[in-house]
Amino acid sequence: MAQKQNQDLERNAACLPVATGHLRPAMGDDDPKGPQRNDDEGDGGSDGGAGGGNATLLEPKTRVKKPSMYRVLLLNDDYTPMEFVVRVLMSIFKKSQAEAEKIMLHVHQHGAGQCGVYTYEVAESKVHRVLDYARKNNHPLQCTMEAE
Repeated sequence: MAQKQNQDLERNAACLPVATGHLRPAMGDDDPKGPQRNDDEGDGGSDGGAGGGNATLLEPKTRVKKPSMYRVLLLNDDYTPMEFVVRVLMSIFKKSQAEAEKIMLHVHQHGAGQCGVYTYEVAESKVHRVLDYARKNNHPLQCTMEAE
């Protein structure tokens, strides 16, 4: 009975201090077995009950997923001046004069051009900044983002 209560307490404890001062990791969806015991340093795991061993818990391995990347594209129109597009590329996308002119010409000749590749939040922010800046300057310049 005491062993079952100890197991229930261990299952329900999300982050409790362990005797070594480390935090016990919460059981997550990543590891259905929960934290793993290392019985090499303690009671050996064979006392069958409520003994006071020093078994340590090993943290489950966490895997970090790379964020999805998004292309930010400028779209051509017949009204926005080329100089304005270059200014947008230099101020918002931090392009050099030569890079900005090259991208601007690509947009003008092909209908769209890539300004950069960013994480979702950064790409979304840049798209909004371009659209706001164009609107404030009375230009119909369009900017979009697409998954890479």
